[in-house]
Amino acid sequence: MLTQLRRPIHLSFSSADGLLLSELETVGTLYQKEKDRYHLVLTEPLVMDWETRSQGLEASSVSTLTTTVPTPRLLWIEFSPYRVTMTMQGNGQFSYRHLFEPGVLGLSRYFLHDDALYPNREFRLRNFTRNLCVKGNPLPSYLLLEYELRCDRLQLGQYTFSLEIHH
Repeated sequence: MLTQLRRPIHLSFSSADGLLLSELETVGTLYQKEKDRYHLVLTEPLVMDWETRSQGLEASSVSTLTTTVPTPRLLWIEFSPYRVTMTMQGNGQFSYRHLFEPGVLGLSRYFLHDDALYPNREFRLRNFTRNLCVKGNPLPSYLLLEYELRCDRLQLGQYTFSLEIHH
């Protein structure tokens, strides 16, 4: 049985209304845990954080600075044709964990780590998985996840997550 393979990855995340689109090309490590069950670990490249600061001379004069996040974020995806668990951790400020299963209200948990006033805050949303598709044989080459994000009965948007694993 396969234990691990490093592969080029193309990850895409978008909203149905078109207001959100994010793509990432990186290398990931694919682990086969058992038949049709895989773990994929990605290290996100350094993130450029746009910080806005006032010049102090005029209220309308603003400069944009770029800084890098000091520690990379680790994205861990456990998937099968029946279930997806996605966890992001490692930058010290923000992490999340999503549980997806077709036709089921899953849980999306977000953790905000702020040393100042409120350490280790968490909030939860629900997600409803409309479509989950894994393609590829014997190893997966494509993962598609379409879901709604919800807060109680309010729908917060429809999203598509796709992942291509190049062999």
